[in-house]
Amino acid sequence: MTCVKMTGVTSWSPLAVTHVIPGDKGVNAVTSLDDRVYVVRRDKKEVEIYDAATLTLVRRLPVPGISQSASGIAACSRNKCLYLSDWNDPSIHRVDLATDVTKKWRVAKGPLGLSVNRDYNLLVACRDDSKLQEYTTDGRLVREICLGATDLWWLAEYRPWHAIQLSSGDYLVSNPASPLKMFSHVISVVGADGRLRRSYSPPIFSIVGLVKYPGNLANTEYGDILVVDQSCNRILAINSSLTRVQRLPIPADVELQGPRALYLDETRDRLYIGEIGGKCRVIVLNNLSSVRLTREPE
Repeated sequence: MTCVKMTGVTSWSPLAVTHVIPGDKGVNAVTSLDDRVYVVRRDKKEVEIYDAATLTLVRRLPVPGISQSASGIAACSRNKCLYLSDWNDPSIHRVDLATDVTKKWRVAKGPLGLSVNRDYNLLVACRDDSKLQEYTTDGRLVREICLGATDLWWLAEYRPWHAIQLSSGDYLVSNPASPLKMFSHVISVVGADGRLRRSYSPPIFSIVGLVKYPGNLANTEYGDILVVDQSCNRILAINSSLTRVQRLPIPADVELQGPRALYLDETRDRLYIGEIGGKCRVIVLNNLSSVRLTREPE
């Protein structure tokens, strides 16, 4: 098991809340492209579109044919489109941002988190089938990675929530822990063959404590990893080697309530956190460039 070092939060500059977007339903996913921010809420068949400068609502974009279980969203800068995952009807909905025309295709069971990789293809984390699937923008399957097939499958369980392709070509995966399995790789780096490269699995008596429900991921310019810890209402930052972890310093007057969505906008130095509980807010933080685990604390 990886030895994890927990550092003190005083080594970081505090992040500042620049805006809070209220709502009436929980936030499942957030993304941004150019001058717009896109929000998917629970039990709604539409995307809320906000102006990125003022964070005011511009319009609501209906997504024909999607169920009320839209769970993930990603935006592609090359193809100028949105992708949404549908949990109940395992499929992807592609929305052309110029025309609002939609296209749908089937995927493996339980699609949750989405991301766009370095080839501008869509990466889908399919929780129920323990797979990562990569698709072109027109829905052609490029690659399918079966997780856990070669890594002590009788001890560990892989039910991926979100995945990001790293610059190395490997995949960073969040994996909600199972109490029925001996090992739970809550954050993993796996190869294209599905083999485990390294993982972060905090022991029960660590300073961090258990991380039962890791959700959406983000990768900073320094290679550090941000992950939503839904079970403990916090955001964790882990270094690229998965050996050091720290709680992201949220301002004391902002108490997260059921965080689920996470999106990093490096061009604006912003982090969006969406809640499924409490006031169902999207909390917008800035000054994220001050968070860096790859260096030793001062």
